[in-house]
Amino acid sequence: MDVTVSRKAHFNAAHRLYNKNWSDQENSSEFGKCSNPNYHGHNYELIVNITGKINDVTGYVYDLGKLKNLIKVEIEDRLDHKNLNLDVKYFSEINPTAENICVYIYNLLRKKIEDDFKISVILFETPRNFVKYPAD
Repeated sequence: MDVTVSRKAHFNAAHRLYNKNWSDQENSSEFGKCSNPNYHGHNYELIVNITGKINDVTGYVYDLGKLKNLIKVEIEDRLDHKNLNLDVKYFSEINPTAENICVYIYNLLRKKIEDDFKISVILFETPRNFVKYPAD
């Protein structure tokens, strides 16, 4: 029997959506106010889901204290109060859209969580705009 456990976290970060090969006008046309050359910020909400079998010994699918620490070290410490375009090397060449941030977070966590578990990440950029990776 598979069960999913989840941990919610958050971080604050600034970013600018733009394509460096486009003019300011093209970027503004495509990304609107999100292409502000002076950046803008979000209070991101994050949900990490881990699905697996319940361990007969511990009763856990995954230790949520361990997940809490993993999210802090791998995600919050890297992204919280950062300018994603300038402070996070990955986004120097990748547009830091919610989609790309979500995939980035997933990939960081996937490297640290055993392959026995299925994981997914939901990232809320605003209370109404969010993405999930991988998609179902």
